[in-house]
Amino acid sequence: MTDPTVKTSPRFQARMAGVFAWIGTTEGFAIWVRSRLVVDSDAAATAHNILAHELLYRLGFVADVISCVAFIIYTLLLYDLFRPVSRRLSLLAAVSNLVGEAIQLSIGVFLLAPLAVLEGARSSSAVNVAQSQAQALMFLNFYDYGYAISMVPFGFWNLLTGYLIFRSTFLPRILGVLLAISGFYYQINNFAEFLSPAIAARVEPYVFVIGMAELLLALWLVVMGVNEQRWKEQASTAGVS
Repeated sequence: MTDPTVKTSPRFQARMAGVFAWIGTTEGFAIWVRSRLVVDSDAAATAHNILAHELLYRLGFVADVISCVAFIIYTLLLYDLFRPVSRRLSLLAAVSNLVGEAIQLSIGVFLLAPLAVLEGARSSSAVNVAQSQAQALMFLNFYDYGYAISMVPFGFWNLLTGYLIFRSTFLPRILGVLLAISGFYYQINNFAEFLSPAIAARVEPYVFVIGMAELLLALWLVVMGVNEQRWKEQASTAGVS
């Protein structure tokens, strides 16, 4: 009979988590697409760009969906990986990020709505084109608000996961420190979006730089995995099988 521990090797699990984390970077492509097509405060230009590059816009939407699914799997793998450190905190972190991903999936409808509105205006002479363009941009703005809300539990997940890494004995503590810093910075940016868009405009350009902590963690997981002996020792101490 095959030993089940071979299939659930913590190092293999960590590497799979890293793989799904990298798959989740398709969100970066989606963000790039929208940055190229959506023109703030210019509904007509935005509508023209979306209709002229409809396939690219749809690919951006698909990339968002792939990213959400990948991060759900990533979250579940990390939950199991960090149970030896703290069952409760690992569960809390997982639930927090799953809530964020659920919000992101649900607000995806705001990315599809502009297509329906603009294509309807193009096919019917009875529809006011300017109003349809304004509605399309409004839906995209709703998506941005929803995305900012989804980033609150995600930032919380970064903070908790960073703490779990710092307390673990099987991953470098510096990764936990950097991830926690990124989570704290995300929260600053999130609440600046809600309270002061002017401050958010100054904070947001550095979000992607701070977010490199997530890529460093993903890279470490793929290349190095975890220290399997230390993971097993910590799991044994915590009574995790």
